Amino acid sequence: MAKSEIKIASKAEPKPGLRERKKQETRAALTAAALRLALRDGLDRLRVEDIADEANVSMRTFNNYFANKHEPLAAHFADRMRRAADALRARPTAEPLWESIAHAVLTPWESAARGHSAPDTATLAKLRIVFASSAANWEIVKIGLSDNNDFALAVGTRTGTDPKRELYPRLVAAAVTVATQLAVSIFLSADKPVPFVPLLREAVALLAAGLPDPHLNTAAGHVVMKRSPTRSGASKKGRQ
Repeated sequence: MAKSEIKIASKAEPKPGLRERKKQETRAALTAAALRLALRDGLDRLRVEDIADEANVSMRTFNNYFANKHEPLAAHFADRMRRAADALRARPTAEPLWESIAHAVLTPWESAARGHSAPDTATLAKLRIVFASSAANWEIVKIGLSDNNDFALAVGTRTGTDPKRELYPRLVAAAVTVATQLAVSIFLSADKPVPFVPLLREAVALLAAGLPDPHLNTAAGHVVMKRSPTRSGASKKGRQ
């Protein structure tokens, strides 16, 4: 059977009940409110009270979901990794693991038009204020290192390993998290705005190829090494 014909027999995921759907809606409202306010007012002026008010919930409700103002911003990453985990579970088991991982990590961005085009300079400036924050980045890293990380659990299911006892699935999830954040960092620091998705695709491809020496030809043959966009000043200094 050709690879394109391979199908996975999987049980349909049970639909969440009304209570669970309400929780998901509240969490989504809080994360959307936090991002909206952070982009509008800046991270320094963002307060949890304002997030709760913007989402039309009480402070008690906010505290049931998040411990600080940075967590709902990091939740956008967690949501994408959850979708990537679902995509990994849906990939054919006969497909090479890292090929499946590359497809899965990019899946949440397939329908996100903004990730495939460069932002305008004003939008990029706002994104830098929010997502270049060390506190927000630390919340994302904590998600990536957790033993109950959705992506680590999906890798564990695929490879027959246990994220609570074995290194491999958590190492993969952590590596993907760091690769994603480095792609974000380059996206945010580029002098001329660039699309994010090509950077993420390159980062995951390099991981899949085992991080080959950029000055050598890779045996894999599919990883095209490209110079990532950098600040023009630093680039000029390096050529002097």
